[in-house]
Amino acid sequence: MPFAKGHGTENDFLIINDPDGDLSLDPSRVAALCDRRAGLGADGLLRVIRAQALVDNGELDKLADGIDGDDWFMDYRNADGSIAEMCGNGTRVFAHWVIAQGLIPIPPQGLTGEGISFTVGTRAGAKPVIVHAFDARHADVSVEMGAPEVIGLSTAKMAGQSYAGLGVDMGNPHLAATIPGLDSQALAQLDFEQPEFDSEFFPNGLNLEVVTPLENGEVHMRVFERGVGETRSCGTGTVAAAVSALADAGTVTGEVQVNVPGGQVKVEVREDGSTLRGPSEIIATGLAAL
Repeated sequence: MPFAKGHGTENDFLIINDPDGDLSLDPSRVAALCDRRAGLGADGLLRVIRAQALVDNGELDKLADGIDGDDWFMDYRNADGSIAEMCGNGTRVFAHWVIAQGLIPIPPQGLTGEGISFTVGTRAGAKPVIVHAFDARHADVSVEMGAPEVIGLSTAKMAGQSYAGLGVDMGNPHLAATIPGLDSQALAQLDFEQPEFDSEFFPNGLNLEVVTPLENGEVHMRVFERGVGETRSCGTGTVAAAVSALADAGTVTGEVQVNVPGGQVKVEVREDGSTLRGPSEIIATGLAAL
């Protein structure tokens, strides 16, 4: 099975082209592929499939508003094989891959102005993207992430430490905890493990972000992702972190540079939505025997 591997701020993914939905990608096979010792190793898997094929195959009941049948759909799987609604870093890598592979037409004059815009289908809805620049290896991509929905306050416990934060729905569930007085060095020393949380508040599990307070327009963040564990970055999590840090600073909109272990991204939170901009890198292609 041909595959590629890429990462967005070191949140890494396997990429499988399956335009008509012909491949068997049951949870055990995905988990085997993503295994870092016995497989290829990744935080998740991006299946590149036409949106209509998911409906025709009975994997989706219908397409969300804004997604056409011919659009490329990011069918995202966590490292344990479970299906996730959305992945911001994955969307950047997905957009990079489809345009670098010629699956998205490029005007004869090439990239001009802001770049090339198109829609990526996800289980969290249509995600408009802009590829500002790209080559076969690197890209700079913006993703319209939609309007963050603050769903209330909750707490989680991790490694004996209690974290209080904002519940933020980004199409997938987050608890973003901005901790007063926390700096980047103290953040790096925290123990991260499977968190305990309120299952009534988060019936589908959660992604837990621990965030430093906003200072000079930037924050630092670490994340524990459901179905994966701690990762080097989480795109939807960076938006949730920005929402939490802005709220902690007494506002609801603004631009935030979010520093994660794998690099930096820029998040803009508006009244009507949010945008995530950052790098993508395709690092390998090959054949998988699993």
